[in-house]
Amino acid sequence: MAIYNREEFLSRIAEKLGREQKMEPVNRPTWTTAPQLELYQNFSIDDLVNMFETQCDVIHTHYKQTALAELPHVLQECFDELNAQKVVIAGDPRIEEYGLNSFFTNRTESDFHVHTWEADKGDENIEFAANADVGITFSDITLAESGTVVLLNDSGGKGRSVSLLPRTYIAIIPKSSFVPRMTQAMQQIHMRVKEGKSLPSCINLISGPSNSADIEMNLIVGVHGPVRATYIVVSDK
Repeated sequence: MAIYNREEFLSRIAEKLGREQKMEPVNRPTWTTAPQLELYQNFSIDDLVNMFETQCDVIHTHYKQTALAELPHVLQECFDELNAQKVVIAGDPRIEEYGLNSFFTNRTESDFHVHTWEADKGDENIEFAANADVGITFSDITLAESGTVVLLNDSGGKGRSVSLLPRTYIAIIPKSSFVPRMTQAMQQIHMRVKEGKSLPSCINLISGPSNSADIEMNLIVGVHGPVRATYIVVSDK
């Protein structure tokens, strides 16, 4: 990705700080302790999943766990509970990897209508998502401590509107995607940069349905996004 006017921008910041622009690299300090790295370091994947399930109660999120072979059945249960008629899904290669192609394509009008987010569909994606009953994405990294799914959105098939606009959001969470907390998620993202891999322009961190307690500290769920969230943990390994 091209960077424009970088030197001019940095020079103006240095000027406002009242000093010359620093051109030499900065040596990172070596810390004597790193509690952010040590917390939960002995937890197994199952321990992290259990922590995550407990946190789902705190963030008002429905929790389900299933084997890969039963995933279509669990999704159908969710749709039946929600009386879902319109479903938008991310254009994610894991749809095929998890054997969900036939589940989403072999449908009649009496079941539910499925829209796959694709870049060349433009505003059609947003319009459908805004009127959808359910939006479904896969979690790229999952934070056990906070009940958070991390979505590496991109302009190919993983648009932001899939998780932000529908009435209900469903995250399919590979068990292998769990890390203890934000620290490890940022380490993974940093490693992608260090290895020269591209990063999306938008990384969303979602912790349950939309909510706010800004007004008199009264929690209101469903303020500016999905009013309901369901997390489905899938034993993919």
